[in-house]
Amino acid sequence: MKQLTAFLKKEVLEQIRTGKFVIITILFCIFGIMNPAIAKLTPAMMSLLSEQLEESGLIVNDITVDASVSWQQFYKNMPIALIIFIVLFAGILINEYQKNTLLNILTKGMSRYKIILSKTVILSILWTFGYFLSYGITYAYNAYFWDNKILYNIGFCAFCTYFAGLWLISLIPLASSIAKSVSIVMLTCGGAYIVSYLISMLPKASKYMPTHLMDFAPLLSGVLKSSDYITAIIVTSVLILFNIILSILLFNKKQI
Repeated sequence: MKQLTAFLKKEVLEQIRTGKFVIITILFCIFGIMNPAIAKLTPAMMSLLSEQLEESGLIVNDITVDASVSWQQFYKNMPIALIIFIVLFAGILINEYQKNTLLNILTKGMSRYKIILSKTVILSILWTFGYFLSYGITYAYNAYFWDNKILYNIGFCAFCTYFAGLWLISLIPLASSIAKSVSIVMLTCGGAYIVSYLISMLPKASKYMPTHLMDFAPLLSGVLKSSDYITAIIVTSVLILFNIILSILLFNKKQI
């Protein structure tokens, strides 16, 4: 446990030293502010464009925005934030290979599974911090300008998207335990998302897919209930656990 704690501290200091923690903080703050800002500015922007649109034969009526517009923007932006997150941290284990730092750690008695666990934990902490920082900013602004109570399942919807992000992030150590290329790690995460998305297009298979957790619109509008997402949460939980276990097994056999 002492080795794992020490390695986690090393990981935290590494993210601070390289500036990635600051980047994540700024990035998710921007996304959090941008959601209500876009919603708030939409009527003004459309008003400015109305004359030009009328010349083209399009009539723009008065646009009314509320918290739902901002929350829709939030859930549309989160996949972009997740992509940036994966790009930033796809090399979290690959960089260790390239710098030959793992060999020194392993020769000092560090168990391989602790390396995988520490990388997974730090990725999860950073994603949790960034995601809920952005969520908290959006929620606060929406509560100030409008009313969050007009929507259903706001908290549960946030958890679903967050949990889907954890699934994709758990693929980073898995891909890194097989390959030594950052591009392959990113392709693995992107490929897993695409496969899940394509399968979810089948009506009977949709409720089992992790990407179903990102289908926010029916949940916010009340068309679907939280119970409709339980199966996807269970499947995603199993996949996350599977990814971690397989990462450890593969990394134990990997030549460093």
